[in-house]
Amino acid sequence: MDLALLIVGVLVALIAVITVMRTVRIVPQARARNVERLGRYHRTLQPGLNFVIPYIDRVHPMIDLREQVVSFRPQPVITEDNLVVEIDTVLYFQVTDPRAAAYEIASYLQAVEQLTVTTLRNVVGSMDLEVTLTSRDRINSLLRGVLDEATGKWGLRVNRVEIKAIDPPKTIKDAMEKQMRAERDKRAAILAAEGQRQSQILTAQGDKQGAILRAEGERAAAILKAEGQSRAIDEVFQAVHRNDPDPKLLAYQYLQVLPQLAQGDGNTFWVIPSEVTSALQGVSKAFTESVPRSPATRERASSSEEVAALAAEDAAEAEEAAADAVADAAVADGIAHTNGEQPRPAPPA
Repeated sequence: MDLALLIVGVLVALIAVITVMRTVRIVPQARARNVERLGRYHRTLQPGLNFVIPYIDRVHPMIDLREQVVSFRPQPVITEDNLVVEIDTVLYFQVTDPRAAAYEIASYLQAVEQLTVTTLRNVVGSMDLEVTLTSRDRINSLLRGVLDEATGKWGLRVNRVEIKAIDPPKTIKDAMEKQMRAERDKRAAILAAEGQRQSQILTAQGDKQGAILRAEGERAAAILKAEGQSRAIDEVFQAVHRNDPDPKLLAYQYLQVLPQLAQGDGNTFWVIPSEVTSALQGVSKAFTESVPRSPATRERASSSEEVAALAAEDAAEAEEAAADAVADAAVADGIAHTNGEQPRPAPPA
């Protein structure tokens, strides 16, 4: 008897515990649970402590109200130019109405996936491959608009739709790589040509500036050289006029220049000018006669003894110069006979 009562007491306590557990329901934050009473939707449990009627109310599994991320497997899509591409999409959505998410659609995840695939095929089917690869933002915007409108009655809100990858066929990839390489080679050739053009332009400008500077330098040098020659000629002219030379001095200078006329490798014979005899006579007469001195010479030789000594020295130098001139003339005459040429004799004075 006591054992039977004990067993009954344990069963009652167990039933009471189970009843309390089925009566009290704790819902975490950002979660929701739908409650059916006698098979009909009754209410949605909010986060926190909730009480239900055990054995009458049925509590469904929790529904996550946070934003969820779902990545769908790549789907084959045909573009407008009949190329098959694999498109991988990522969907960001959130459950806003737990009741509609549970009773308006059997599986909202599967429904969203299929709706994404069909919408993606409709959108991409109206674009060619190049537009598809460069219009991701446009595709994302179109997908989000269609999905958000269609899933609104299911208690869902689509926040974002992103295309993770677009994989064209391998042959198209190879062609695109070749095209990109060709474009890069083209840009490189254009840049190289531009660089060479700029280099040639800069080189030509540098040559132009160098030629201008060299021409200016040569012009300045020629001007300075002409000015120097002009000043030298002027100084010589002024010096000659200051010393008041006579014809005898000029004849003496003429005799000193005569040996230089016979110098040079190209001279095969030497013609004695007719003025040599006249110059020799003038020099002899200049040193045998009394020649008046210039003011500078008179200041230097003031006494008669100094004048005589200077005259003797000048006579000796004149004789030596005359002898050298005659010797040079004889040598030149011998060279002319050796080469088989007949020198022209000097005319008589």
